[in-house]
Amino acid sequence: MTNATARNKGKRPPGADLPTFYYHTHFLEMLNFVETNYKHVLSAPEHQFSQHFKALSFGSQCLYVRLVNRRGRCFTCASLRYAEISNLPAAINELLSQHFVTFPTPSHYDDVLNMLTRTQLLTALQSSAIPVKSSAKKAEVMALAGTHLTAEQILTTLPVTQIIVQRHVETVAFLLFLYFGQRQQGLTQFTMRDLGLVRTHSLEEDYEPRFNDREDAQQAFYFASSLEAIEIGGCDAETLYNDVLDWPTPLDKKVADLRDSLALALGKRLERQPELALEVYRKGESVTCTERIVRLLLSTDRRDEAKQYLEQCIATPSCDEEALFATDIYQRKFDKKRTSTLTDALRDAPLISLDDAYRGSPEWAAVGHFERQGQKAFRAENRFWRTLFGLMFWDLIFESDSSARSSPFERVPAILTESRFWAVHRNAIEERLALLNDYRAAQRHLLKTIAKQFGVVNGVFRWRQSTLDAINAFIEVAPAPAIAHILRLFCQDYLSAKHGYPDLLVIDGRDIRFIEIKAEGDQLRRNQLLRLKQLNDAGFSASVMRVQWVLDPAQAYVVVDVETTGGKGATHRVTEIGAVKVVGNEVVDTFHTLINPQRAIPPGITRLTGITDAMVTDAPIFADIADAFSTFVGDAIFVAHNVEFDYGFIASEFERLGKSFRRPKLCTCASMRKLFPGKSSYSLAALCSEYQIPLASHHRALCDAEAAAELLLIVNTERRVRLTN
Repeated sequence: MTNATARNKGKRPPGADLPTFYYHTHFLEMLNFVETNYKHVLSAPEHQFSQHFKALSFGSQCLYVRLVNRRGRCFTCASLRYAEISNLPAAINELLSQHFVTFPTPSHYDDVLNMLTRTQLLTALQSSAIPVKSSAKKAEVMALAGTHLTAEQILTTLPVTQIIVQRHVETVAFLLFLYFGQRQQGLTQFTMRDLGLVRTHSLEEDYEPRFNDREDAQQAFYFASSLEAIEIGGCDAETLYNDVLDWPTPLDKKVADLRDSLALALGKRLERQPELALEVYRKGESVTCTERIVRLLLSTDRRDEAKQYLEQCIATPSCDEEALFATDIYQRKFDKKRTSTLTDALRDAPLISLDDAYRGSPEWAAVGHFERQGQKAFRAENRFWRTLFGLMFWDLIFESDSSARSSPFERVPAILTESRFWAVHRNAIEERLALLNDYRAAQRHLLKTIAKQFGVVNGVFRWRQSTLDAINAFIEVAPAPAIAHILRLFCQDYLSAKHGYPDLLVIDGRDIRFIEIKAEGDQLRRNQLLRLKQLNDAGFSASVMRVQWVLDPAQAYVVVDVETTGGKGATHRVTEIGAVKVVGNEVVDTFHTLINPQRAIPPGITRLTGITDAMVTDAPIFADIADAFSTFVGDAIFVAHNVEFDYGFIASEFERLGKSFRRPKLCTCASMRKLFPGKSSYSLAALCSEYQIPLASHHRALCDAEAAAELLLIVNTERRVRLTN
């Protein structure tokens, strides 16, 4: 495998036009790929379909693929309008004669109902004297029709020779399933790829089939199809239950995962019939199915059975999460423990006081809190550990002989998704982890990978400089055995290990902490508690911190106003910036400059602001002042009156420079509306008039920013009162 293929060379740019027969090309690409890579899976139905399809005329092939890409199976001929197919009637007749479509029969009753419009269904019901409200919604009308009208009654009201039903639907669905690994409606993914919206890998790569044999593939297809039928409501749960005893026993992990998902979805639909639901849940092996079994036993007063089941889970848990769940619920239900482990962990967590303006982004506020204490703090969550894992084992994951994917659309090699990474590369993994014993050797390895692969799209992590900075600081001081312990979890079962990590990484000298931040109303999830336990078991300090919202007297605010050439940041430019820095109740600094927008200022804007082209001719362009403005703002809260306008323009200007501008925001207009409702106007001018705030040069940036800063003081005074009370 090469980096060139991973970078997806040769893709069409976003917005590029599609060739006329793009959908036909997509279908053949899928069909040829499956025939090449799944010879060991395909049998007579698929081979015959492919042979007969390729024998059709080009126009008929195109029409059939058009049907594949449409929702439903049943279509009126009049609805088939495709200008690029020169002779539609001939194409329809050929599809009929070659048995790719057929006229509707009673066996197609559900498909016909789905095709009919609400008006047609109403007419059929009314003609059969079935009472129905003319205002009834289509779902209700369909339900009535399905209950009271036979297929013959429906079909006799329709011109059946002008309606066709697609055949080979399940065969095509199976082929698409082999390609994508999931039930797929049509070929939309290919279209998104050609439009540049989805990145894929080259067809020239070696691909590893996702199924070992036809039995595996058919098992997976059965479970996926049944799950889809439940999720879209296309099948009655009790009908699916009748097949439960005949469910195949999966020999492959991905098939078992599909079986577990089906057991959970079907069991939930059957819980009003507990015995049926329990039987279904017992067919699954996931922790979630185990939990549903216990809760259902308890809710039906079968406590002894629930106790015995929990004791078995505690004695021989299938995984750490099952042990955690079983122990927790056993203690609460049978040892008279009043609260759950999750609740205890949250209640016992220490408080951290953060400024109320950060309510929408408490993790961000916590980073600032620790940094002001002289510590290094980073947003970590899942991306930190995924990135470290990906960088540490890049060559083994993406460039070894075992790194094949199952299709060009998959970013993660099958060796990870099928949990074979540890078994295949165990010795190499341990050699790589040994590098951690010398942090300089580990850093050299990571830096070489970053230098060679930076920006390469992959399915394990996204490239972010902030995450790379966190890893570099972490590797230097973190204990090697602890890092290796967590990375082994990724190597042994990537899909299970990739979620649930704490929000923050905090480094104070050689002291390392992972912290899960929980604001008021947040709940601690079981997988988060599991990750905290695993991190602590590895040798790290990992804990929960709760947020207490206050008005931090040391919190800086930068109140900003911009004047512009027009109303949209994406198409107009900034002509002036005024900014006022506020800490506590004092203005501590100001920033002001005119900006050359590199375009003419419209006369209407000049009349409003007084800023002329002549005034900005010798002014700096935004690029000249961007760094100075960013430094002035620092980690302050970005404040403005109608903040989305000013923030949007500033962010757009930075985006044009290829830079990111992200700060927490506070709007004085929205805050005044919330805290002081009932005013006739919340415009800056109206509020300044009411509160006697000077506004001598309205629509000039610094004057408006200074006025908004006065409003901020009013807002913060009221917020402080309410928080105190």
